[in-house]
Formats: sequence, C-alpha cells, structure tokens
Amino acid sequence: MPKTKVQGILFGLIMSVSMAYGMEVYNIALREGGLSQMTNQVFGDALLEASYMWIFVFLFSNLWGNRIGHKLAALICRPEDSPFVHTVWISCCTVLVMCPTMSAAAAILFSVLLAHGSWTQLPAYWVGTMLKNFPMALLWNLFAAGPITRLLFRRIFMRHPANA
Repeated sequence: MPKTKVQGILFGLIMSVSMAYGMEVYNIALREGGLSQMTNQVFGDALLEASYMWIFVFLFSNLWGNRIGHKLAALICRPEDSPFVHTVWISCCTVLVMCPTMSAAAAILFSVLLAHGSWTQLPAYWVGTMLKNFPMALLWNLFAAGPITRLLFRRIFMRHPANA
C-alpha cells in the first residue's frame, strides 16, 4: 500500500502504535485480574506502557518482522490470489514473526528487569508470554490494528480530484 519510503515509515508508525496499544490493553487487563475484571484505568495504564513499547514494535518490525512476514506470505500466496488474500496472509505471517519477538522483549522487560525475575526462568516467561499473546495479536492485527491503519493511511494519502 505505501508507495514511497516516507509513506512506508508513516504506515509503520501507525501500525506500531495501534498494535502496541491494543496489546498493552490486553496484557494490563490480564495482569489486573482478567478481562472480566477490566476497568477504565486499564486504558490509561496501557497508554503509558504503549508510549515506549511502540518503539520496540517499530524497530523490530523494520529490522526483520515485515521482511520475514512478507517472505513467508509469498511462499503461501499464489499470483492469482486476490489482494485481500495477500493482505491477510502478510498480516498473519508478520504476526507469526513479531509475536515471538515482542514476547521476548516483554519477558525481558516486564518479567526479568522490572519484576526482578530470574534470568534462568526467561525461556518459561517467553513461552508463557507468547502463548498468551499470539491469539490476541493475530486477531487484533486482522480485525483492528490492520484495518484502522489502512483506513488512516488511505485518508492521509488519498488523492482528491482537485489534486490529481
């Protein structure tokens, strides 16, 4: 969808912020007693954590997440598949790469460094975080962050007849 480097960066920024915020809402709600116990405070707390986590998302997705996700999707998609099918597979494959990556970052940051957990338990923290986050990351990307990002991107870069 992005056609220039600047457009690619803006698309990545919007996607990184929306993914980070959605996943922080989810994780904070779980940490505070589960989704059935969620309060309005979760949204503010998530905004605070997402204010720095989006940087990790943006960095890792640009270093390897998007590239590997696109390559994996290219192995699955056929040229005759619709653009919608390509978009869905790219989203799924990117989550397949980014969820383990961000789960490792979150396990190190929240379970080891901030919670003073044991480095020897890092593999267990990472796997637990990944198993908990993968379903939500996939659904959030497919049904919220992806569509919202594409909508905002189209609105920003949509050509108006007067400008064409």
